[in-house]
Amino acid sequence: MKRRPEQDLHLIMLANARRERRLTRRLAKAWRVLTGRDDLYGLKWGDPDNCPPLRHIRDTYLLPHVHDDTTVVEIGPGGGRWTRYMLHARRIYAVDPYPELLAELRRNFNQPNITFINNSGTDFPGIPDESVDFIFSFGVFVHLEKPVIASYLRNMRRIIRPDGVIVLQYSDKTKPLARANGGFTDNSPEDMRAMAVEHGYRIRAEDTQTLWHSAVIELTPPPRS
Repeated sequence: MKRRPEQDLHLIMLANARRERRLTRRLAKAWRVLTGRDDLYGLKWGDPDNCPPLRHIRDTYLLPHVHDDTTVVEIGPGGGRWTRYMLHARRIYAVDPYPELLAELRRNFNQPNITFINNSGTDFPGIPDESVDFIFSFGVFVHLEKPVIASYLRNMRRIIRPDGVIVLQYSDKTKPLARANGGFTDNSPEDMRAMAVEHGYRIRAEDTQTLWHSAVIELTPPPRS
């Protein structure tokens, strides 16, 4: 599989995070551990436990959809920044095109209800048709070009249950902080809505205000023919 630049970006960020865990920098961060902040990859971009905007996303768009009998797909889980709130689910499919990132998650949360899936980019190998209740992704689609997002939307249709829910965070270049971030791709609420509708999804909810550089969309799948 040919690597896309936005995927390589995540590998670079992971390598940087691992360097930061070396002894000299760990000592400098010791106060964070003492105050309850652990060392999960991804927390440097915000901890939902103590960042109000991220807490709102967690409490509104994640926790209400995850229960003991839920089957979840998380796309691009990183070190488990959001995964840790879904550990009580019946099954979690952690999907990422890079084994290095899946290994990072396994290092933190290697429990029997998590299936680690190394995909080929936008597919969901090994996940049965119409078996998933909830698909969640945060910190990934902000870096994906629109054709890649469209491919994901197309492939999600196979695995999501008719009554399932999909929650995606994406780049919103109408916001100044998104425009200032070279790693964020060209997207907007208008464009994201259009892609979702084009692929037959119904827009259940949106949040274009809470996050300072991005937005969240909540979708339900197309009616089955």
